[in-house]
Amino acid sequence: MDFQLSDDQRALRAGVRELLAGRFGRDRMRAALDDGTGVDRALWRELGEAGFFSLRLPEAEGGVGLGLPESVLLFEEVGRSLLPGPLIATHLAAGPVKGAAQGGTVVAVLDPGQPVAHLGEADALLVLGPGDGPRASAASVDVTRVRDDATPVRSIDPFTPLWRAGDPEETGERLPRGGQLRDEGALLAAAEQLGSAARTTEMAVQHAGEREQFGSPIGSFQAVKHLCAGMLVRAELARCAVYAAAVTADPVEIAGAKLLADDAAVRNARDCLQVHGGMGFTWEADVHLHLKRAWLRSGQWLAAAAAEEVLAGDLC
Repeated sequence: MDFQLSDDQRALRAGVRELLAGRFGRDRMRAALDDGTGVDRALWRELGEAGFFSLRLPEAEGGVGLGLPESVLLFEEVGRSLLPGPLIATHLAAGPVKGAAQGGTVVAVLDPGQPVAHLGEADALLVLGPGDGPRASAASVDVTRVRDDATPVRSIDPFTPLWRAGDPEETGERLPRGGQLRDEGALLAAAEQLGSAARTTEMAVQHAGEREQFGSPIGSFQAVKHLCAGMLVRAELARCAVYAAAVTADPVEIAGAKLLADDAAVRNARDCLQVHGGMGFTWEADVHLHLKRAWLRSGQWLAAAAAEEVLAGDLC
């Protein structure tokens, strides 16, 4: 059995990376950060035209007709680029929610008890309904009434505005595959974490090769080598788990992948800061942005405590 990516999958990943580099490269990312820009509607529509949101819809419904493994490759690239916005919720809502597949509708997610990201910019709301365990039902509700009663809260990630919202009064329209959406959302969040972990590894290695101390690149020092090697191990371990879970779509494997990817994203960003030294903490550096996003994402879709319960339950 061949576990390598196919040529089509490699081409898909390369195409998304090229698109994001051209439309949300570092200069554009820093400008959006300085301007406080949230969801870029033009880029959102461009992603829709490229099939980003409709990737898994059948071709008969105007989609690309691919599967969960291909979606994971897309969201891994999103994690590398720090592209903001509720991309996962919009991707999952494509088809049932009008306009989501084309990028004309921005869909946020409401997970009971958790802050809602990008509520102020959302056109629709995906509600992960009450249920036992991580596999809850899901529905689409009118975002206006929820937003009117919501309160903005401080976010650790400058790209991700957060709102504290109560449970919507209306039950909303039940979505097909509602019981799978939390699992799939958790897997795509893990893919974003994987992309961030891989990117911070590259940033650390690049800096270690360029920065000199005592007449030598700091990457020649054993302590720095160990940091970079540990980052690579964590990223590749998470990659194996995320890719495997994308193939099986098993809730237990998804829980394990989310735990490993969260750990890799957070710890790699911390070690990347260590390699960069004092400059890694400055606003001009990008390392702290990856760390803040990784912290925030680790509590979304499937937090560590819930993932651990899934794994523990499978042992019983």
